[in-house]
Amino acid sequence: MLTEDDKNHIRAIWAHVSSNPELIGAEALTRLFAAHTSTKTYFPHFDLSPGSAQVKAHGRKVIEAITQAVNNLDDIPGALCKLADLHAEKLRVDPVNFPLLAHCLLVTIAAHNRGPLSPDTYRSVDKMLSRVGKVIVAQYR
Repeated sequence: MLTEDDKNHIRAIWAHVSSNPELIGAEALTRLFAAHTSTKTYFPHFDLSPGSAQVKAHGRKVIEAITQAVNNLDDIPGALCKLADLHAEKLRVDPVNFPLLAHCLLVTIAAHNRGPLSPDTYRSVDKMLSRVGKVIVAQYR
């Protein structure tokens, strides 16, 4: 459960993230593909080189989807129901990949933060990303 403090931390940091979704999203995906090479199998038709147009475009989609969750922190399942269906039914993404992406996204956010990412902000964003992953994975059942 996200507290009001969590929601405030998330909204504050996400304002920076959502202001440059292509950069943050592409960098998080590039980290994911480099650290967890098996995730590349879902993108056989993409140019997965860092900074490619396809990585940037998909990075933007990732950030925009999570922005939907941030804009609906009290109803993340409702905000992501179509995305959950897509990943579970059509794309069949292995659920183990969502926490990997969340970690890469947290590292990217920290790298782009102006100064250290506070422990409270880190914990709040981690809780939210965990919730996003659980909502998507719940559709697999």
